[in-house]
Order: sequence, then structure tokens, then C-alpha cells
Amino acid sequence: MQHIFKKTLLVSALSLAIAPAAYATNGLAPTGLGQVHKAMGGAAVGNPQNTTTIMTNPAAASFVESGFDVGAEIFKPNRTAKNNMDFAAGDFELFTANPPGTTTAGTSYSGDKASAFLIPEAAYVRNNGSLAFGIAVYGNGGMNTSFEKSPAFAADANQNQAPDSVFNFNSTATGPVGTTGIDLKQIFISPTISKKINANHSVGLSINLVAQQFQAKGLSALSAGSSTPGKFTDQGKSNATGIGATLGWMGKINNKVTMGASYRFKTKMGKFKKYAGLFPDQGRMNVPAALTVGMSAKVSPKTTIAADIQQIYYSKTHAVGNSSQLAPGQRFGDTNGPGFGWEDQTVIKIGVKHQKSPRLALMAGYNHGDSPIGSEDTFFGVLTPAVVEDHLSLGFEYKLSKKSALVGSYTHTFSNEVKGNVALGQQFDISMDQDAVGIGYSRTF
Repeated sequence: MQHIFKKTLLVSALSLAIAPAAYATNGLAPTGLGQVHKAMGGAAVGNPQNTTTIMTNPAAASFVESGFDVGAEIFKPNRTAKNNMDFAAGDFELFTANPPGTTTAGTSYSGDKASAFLIPEAAYVRNNGSLAFGIAVYGNGGMNTSFEKSPAFAADANQNQAPDSVFNFNSTATGPVGTTGIDLKQIFISPTISKKINANHSVGLSINLVAQQFQAKGLSALSAGSSTPGKFTDQGKSNATGIGATLGWMGKINNKVTMGASYRFKTKMGKFKKYAGLFPDQGRMNVPAALTVGMSAKVSPKTTIAADIQQIYYSKTHAVGNSSQLAPGQRFGDTNGPGFGWEDQTVIKIGVKHQKSPRLALMAGYNHGDSPIGSEDTFFGVLTPAVVEDHLSLGFEYKLSKKSALVGSYTHTFSNEVKGNVALGQQFDISMDQDAVGIGYSRTF
């Protein structure tokens, strides 16, 4: 069994390394980690359900049975940008489609050239009573947008279209239309240790080995404002790594109530060297800190409810939190250069699990976090339209035997739109909705 698990974990890690993690649900983060927690709105920090709980709270390793979980999710976002201004020929436009000519307000463009993504996960725990060890492999966030062309375009006899991708100037020149967008992947591999400090309380630590991969396309018209124009866009894939940590506590308050808290420290990442002229600090995108507190309560012999409150500190990372407005004297790539302009996000996660029969449990959840993108930042928000706020989830757990179970989840993310502030030159309204379906296999030893 150990050999089988190690092979499964390796396959999962390799799959994560090549699969775009296009989350953009709670900002760049998923609603929850592990299929059982996704089905419960993401509530996990005080809700020890299976080994995937250590992805949120390392102290949970002392409160779950020894075993492993593997799973995968198919994630489908729908990303849209809509003009909110009229443009004449020669104006600077995003997604311009009618050179020479005009672009009218109300025209919508889809960023869904890449439309669906497979996101695997795996976790393992060996609980020896007073001391527990584990490891988790999962995608903790990411973003993908891919705008190929507008609904209408002009073409010459060779079917070449005038430039119509993001951040290109309206022009009478012709040539092949390129794709505009970004692709960000973020992978966590987290060895974990947890210790019981008494019969009802434990503390835990995860060392987060983080890998990121990024590429950008179609941003050439903005490169003149960069400190390193040759490392701004269309440089292929660039990798970065970093090491961080998560501390956690979990406590059984009484026979019915369990509480927990975890703090993930900001992870200083290496630089995306191929994009040193795009992100602040010459290409560095750190992983933001996050604080989560929560609880679960067995309100009846068959029913458990859980709730988390999470604070994600996006504003404390330059690449994500710096204002997207290019002030006089600023350049892309400088420490104080433009970022995406995101605000910190407070997320509320609520879930319920009801044991319908000895084998079947049903789950449901709700997750809400205000959009971290405001009306003053929709210009670059086109590339990262993480504006969704409300998520509804359903799921099940079906016991195959005393030691194994299947877990399934479905999450629908309701459409939300942030309108650009025209007075500040934010010429796009951006919106998104999402659907995700996941399945997992749980095994105890």
C-alpha cells in the first residue's frame, strides 16, 4: 500500500505541474482544499474530515485517522470583458476589432480560449497518537485568461486580421492575430507534523514547498512603460520557487464542538526572470499570507455544521496589491511599479454534512468573499477577472467499505460583474462565473 501511495502521490504532483490551475474563486485561491471541504463551502480549519484537512490546518493530522486521499476536479470558468466606452479609429483600445473604424460600448469579448482545467490533489497522514506526520500536494491558486479575438474582425485576402488582441493599438497594419492573456500555476507540496499537547488539543506545522509558473502574451503595447521592455511579454513559460510555512492549532472543546486556527505566512518567491519587466520587484510574485479561524459542531448524531472565516492579505504583496494605476515616474518591474490593485479579502465559509444512511452522507455549503478588484482596477482586471463573490456547493460521501469511501463535490459560482470607472480610464466591465465538479477516493489504514 505504501508503494502504491507513493506512486499515486508522484503522479498527482506531476499532473499538477502541467495542469493550469485557473481558480480565481476567492481571489487567486480555491474555495476550499479537498473534495469533502469543497462540498462544505470550504470550511475546514476546525472540521477534521479526512487527510485533506491538513491542507488548511496542519494540526488536523492529530485528529484524523491514518490514511490517504486522492482526488481531481474539472474546473470551468467563463471570463468576459465588455467595452464601456466608444472609440474612434486611432484611439488606444483593448481587444480592438475594427481597424480603421470605431469600437462601440457594449461589445463583449470572451477570455475562454482555454475553457476547462483538470486539478488533482493528494494527501497522506500517519497518526501515531501523540505525534502525526503527513504530506499534501495540491494547487493552491492560479489564473488563466486567453482572449483570442473579438466577435467581429477585419481580414485581408490572406485571412490575416489586423491586431485585435489585448493591449494592442488600433492600426491599419495587418498580420496574424495573437492570443492575449496570462497563465499562472501555483503548486504546494507540504510535509506536515502535528503533536498532541494534551488529549484534546494539538499544534501543527507544514513546510510549504511552492512552485509557480507564469507566462504572458499579447501585452506588447505596454512594454514601453517597463524598466525592462524585453522581459515584459511573450517570453514563454517562466518558473519560480519558494519555501514558506503554515502553523495550526486544533482543539476539541467538548464532545460536540471542535475549533481550529491556522496562519499561512507570506511566502517569498523567486523571480519570474523572463518577466522581470512586468511584475514589481523585477518579476517577483509572492504568495500572500492568510489567517483562518473556524469550528465544527455536531448538532445531532447525524448532522455536523462547520464555519470558517478567512482573511487573505493580497494587498501586502507588491505584484497583486500595488495599484494598477501607472503614476508619473513609475515603471513596470520597479518595486513601486503597477500591480493588479487587489484589496485584502475576507471570506466566509459555511457547510453542513448529514449522514443520510450508514453508507451515504450528503453535504452542502456556501462561500462568500467580496471581489478584491474594484472599479478603479478593471483595466488590468481583464487579465485576472477574479470578481466572483458567491459560491454554492453540494456533495456526497459514499462508504465503499469500513476503510474506504468515494467523495464527490459540485460548486457553482454565480456570475458577478465589476464595472470599470470610466472617469479613471477603466474602459472595461469584467465578469465571471464558474462551475466545478470533483471526485475523490478516501482510504484509512
